[in-house]
Amino acid sequence: MLSLHTNSAALSAQNSIGRTQSALSTSQTRLSTGFRVNSAMDDAAGLQIASRLKAQTSGMAMAMRNTQNSISMLQTAEGAFDEVTTMLTRMKDLATQAADASSTAKDQAALQSEYDALGNELNNIMKNSTFGGAKLLDGGTIGSSMTFQIGATASEKMTVDLSTAMTALTTGLGSVTAKYAAPGATIGTEISDGTDGTASASNAAGQTAANTSIDTIATAIDLVGAVRSSLGAAANRLDHVYNNLSNISTNTKAATGRIMDTDFAAESSNMTSAQMLLQAGTAMLKQSNSTSSLVMSLLQ
Repeated sequence: MLSLHTNSAALSAQNSIGRTQSALSTSQTRLSTGFRVNSAMDDAAGLQIASRLKAQTSGMAMAMRNTQNSISMLQTAEGAFDEVTTMLTRMKDLATQAADASSTAKDQAALQSEYDALGNELNNIMKNSTFGGAKLLDGGTIGSSMTFQIGATASEKMTVDLSTAMTALTTGLGSVTAKYAAPGATIGTEISDGTDGTASASNAAGQTAANTSIDTIATAIDLVGAVRSSLGAAANRLDHVYNNLSNISTNTKAATGRIMDTDFAAESSNMTSAQMLLQAGTAMLKQSNSTSSLVMSLLQ
């Protein structure tokens, strides 16, 4: 029907052009940002899922950092205990030498001097080793229950409790040398029987005291070994935690990308199609607008 008031063809063309412009705008936005979902209008459900996945990925990234920091802390403690073991081994050698009949009272005094120096250093390592400014060994982090946050949720945590083992070790080191408990203190009977830390005039008493120290030091070495073993096991577990988090994080990021990222091949094709439709729609709108001129031709 020819009408001056209603041009159905023009209205249809206008609607088509409007839809095409919207599609073209969407394609251009996706291609410019690289994201398929730029607002909730693009994909409401997808945006919600992707936001949750992003939060999980972010939390896992921080948990991975936590595991690396925790491993470094445990390795620092284990390295300190390695040196403690070396020193205890040397102290055991000194006690073994002092327990022999070939060691004179003067020999024992010299051995005692080195023994006491090692005792002072044991105190220094155990009481003053730090990580990040916090005490680590005796009276520090390792000596209490430790909780590691190893995931993005509150339930993902790992607890390591070495408090009992550390208490036993502290007692054991105190039995090895009073210098551990009180640096610079006079020594009673470590590898000698002199009340001032020196060997007695007769080496027999010093031999007896030194012989007793051998087993005491061996026990302390075992106690250090037990703590080191627990630290190593915890560090290995954290390393596995890190690898697992890395795997989960990789796959979670991939899932987020499938929801959020633009498929440039498909979107480029959509944009080209929309551009061609827009050109065709504009041309048809021009043609439909000229239809009203046919009415005038009828009136001539």
